[in-house]
Amino acid sequence: MSARPGKVFFVRFVWAVAAFVLATVMIGAGIAQRTIFQGPKTETTAISVEEETPYLLIDGAVLNQMPGTQTLRAQAQGDLFASYGRTADMESWLADSTYTHVTLEAPGEVATVVVKPELDAVADDTAPTTDAAAGDATTDAAAEAAPSARTPVGSDLWLDEYQQTDLLIAPLQLPEGMSVLVAADGTAPAPSKVTVTWPLQTSTPWAGPLIVGGGILMAVGVFLYILGIRHARRKRGPRRKGLPLPVTEPIDISMVEDDKGVISSSPSRTRRSVTAGRRAFAVVPAVAVSALLFTGCSADAWPQLAPTPTPSPTATVIAPEGQQAPAVTKAQAERILTRIAATVADADAALDGDLAETRLEGAALAARDTNYKLRSALPDHPVLAPILAKPLKIILPQAYDEWPRSVIAVADDAESKTSSIMVMTQQDAWADYKLSYIGSLEASTSLPDLAPAYIGAPQVEPDSPFLLLPPDQIAAAYADVINNGEASQYYDLFEVEGDQLRASIAADRQRRLDEFNQTGASTATLEYTAAAGAQPPFALQTVESGAIVAVNLNELDNVKPTNADAVVKAQPTVKTLAGADQSSTGFTTTYSDQIFFYVPGPGSDEKIRVLGYSSDILDAKVLS
Repeated sequence: MSARPGKVFFVRFVWAVAAFVLATVMIGAGIAQRTIFQGPKTETTAISVEEETPYLLIDGAVLNQMPGTQTLRAQAQGDLFASYGRTADMESWLADSTYTHVTLEAPGEVATVVVKPELDAVADDTAPTTDAAAGDATTDAAAEAAPSARTPVGSDLWLDEYQQTDLLIAPLQLPEGMSVLVAADGTAPAPSKVTVTWPLQTSTPWAGPLIVGGGILMAVGVFLYILGIRHARRKRGPRRKGLPLPVTEPIDISMVEDDKGVISSSPSRTRRSVTAGRRAFAVVPAVAVSALLFTGCSADAWPQLAPTPTPSPTATVIAPEGQQAPAVTKAQAERILTRIAATVADADAALDGDLAETRLEGAALAARDTNYKLRSALPDHPVLAPILAKPLKIILPQAYDEWPRSVIAVADDAESKTSSIMVMTQQDAWADYKLSYIGSLEASTSLPDLAPAYIGAPQVEPDSPFLLLPPDQIAAAYADVINNGEASQYYDLFEVEGDQLRASIAADRQRRLDEFNQTGASTATLEYTAAAGAQPPFALQTVESGAIVAVNLNELDNVKPTNADAVVKAQPTVKTLAGADQSSTGFTTTYSDQIFFYVPGPGSDEKIRVLGYSSDILDAKVLS
């Protein structure tokens, strides 16, 4: 027997065993990196509250002490509430309340402090007095001035809010300058079990290569082992010299049946051959396991060899230096306008002026109040158009940190293919936004260039000289154009082409004059005048140093008898509003126009043009 077949088998077997061992070490190391050596996947900071207060304000520095998204968890029995917004806004909302402020004193060191309103400090200072009556009076005054419990739910100040029961989980990703408010209902103590959790970057870049490399080595070991076994079987047994044997089937001496002492060329397999085949392929499951591990490896299990892509430059508008933050975000404005639209719709259905007043003010509220009065007496009187809320096409918030703060918004109506332009104003931190001006935009109306919503625009003062006309003079100047036409001194300042309002006013006046001439021209006269309305103007700056200006204009119809024996009979709407069906002195009917203008700067070649408007009857009275 030659020694070479045994040596080949031994070498291949050694390499197979070495491959198996090395593969096991590599796969084990890769799995260990993804399991026992990976470490924690999150970092959690618990916020301990020593004194019970109705509100818990978590500063943005606490939320951003570690990179990544933040997950807020608050636990207590009952309803739980959380909201986030600008830190300055939340501190203003809490200015008259006692709350716990969570701040970051040092890296990783969270501190809590109870903040009390100045009113409590004054009450404490005046409590130890020698005059009992004066002390009681001071205490009573403080109690009367103390704020009542106020729910934080539904405030227009929040950028977003969450409500859950017993356990509140809020995923957040807040930048610097933002804070989170946690509370129950504004009266009960805020949750005392509050945690903030961040994900940790636990990448294992060599786990994938180790596991895959181990799988490949395992396959190589299997291959070497099979080759060694195959070679040994082919070279096995003694070699004899002699006469050539007749050509027959190959005889395998391993098939000798021990109990019979005969040699068989039968292809049937013995237990030994079957067992040897099983051993040859016993390592196949290990390769399969490696493949499964390979498919389960995520991207952080591989080294990132490709360079980090450089983002392509995009056009970014930068806020002017010193400009304050915008009043609202786009999502916040959509939520506010949706609430306004829902409340006004309920008020329209119930003819409830008090309900409408919770979300309307100024010219918009005055038009609604008149409409409710007319519809109560005249069921067939038309309903005013609903407030459009979605989708918002344009948001131009005022860039202002204090109050009152306002927003100009444009919403589209897909059904009628029209748009509404509106002004919403919040008077203080605790007030809801109210809609003060609303008008319809024509489909052909082109708006001027406006700053993006994330920057906002400063308000233009009513008497600003940096426009073609100051905002507080726009209404009177336009009224003069309506009254005097081309003879008006302001005629050349206003764009005639595309002015649908002026054309509508002229056509409506002619229609009413024709109707009047058919009924009572011989005994009465009809006169028209226009004048600035009672509502103050509002203006926000545009990109090209112009402004969008909202104003209120009144149109008055005066019907007077021509002789002492004649009387003027009122139409149903005038009769309802004036409270009289006829008058010997006549009637005056007032129509209110809410108009949005684009007013260019003084050096511009453009003229003042109408962007949108709405006209509604406002009042009717008996002339004195």
